[in-house]
Amino acid sequence: MTLSLRAALEAILFVTESPVPPGELAEVLEVSADEVDKLLVDLEKDLVERGSGLKLRRSAGGWRIYSHPDAYHYLERFSMSASARKISPAALEVLSVIAYEQPVSRAQINEIRGVDSDSAVRTLERLGLVAETDRLNLPGNPAVYGTTDLFMEKVGISNLDELPPLADHVPPSDVVGALEETFRNSGD
Repeated sequence: MTLSLRAALEAILFVTESPVPPGELAEVLEVSADEVDKLLVDLEKDLVERGSGLKLRRSAGGWRIYSHPDAYHYLERFSMSASARKISPAALEVLSVIAYEQPVSRAQINEIRGVDSDSAVRTLERLGLVAETDRLNLPGNPAVYGTTDLFMEKVGISNLDELPPLADHVPPSDVVGALEETFRNSGD
């Protein structure tokens, strides 16, 4: 089966995370800019005619498929459902480490958690909750990470000073001491 150019265009615009400029679409589809314009018009017309839950929009110098504004209520309800994707416990741990320790490198995150955290950091970057903020002046110039404005928006804070004090979540020193003693004795 050979995919039509319009179907290929639709697939590209469906998977992109940011608007794609018409010139890039023309290059990828190996057609002229005029042909891309015609394909975009056809795609938009098709989405409207079939009452699709998707909408083609020009934004930030490119094109992208978005959910239809009338579907917002359903999308909001779905986002609360059990089927909606949740952040894994490991990613939540990494997000907490970054939020409280930023700027922090992957090696520092790994050391704090005691396990490799690269996958969780990549997931959080992809979700836009953390971002590389700088590079350390050390061999390999490791990246350091911090939270983003999207993180603060999702958590409902205006600045990082509004995060709850970490001390509220740390057990008393006698409990920590007992745990450390248990771990020291189990290693013998």
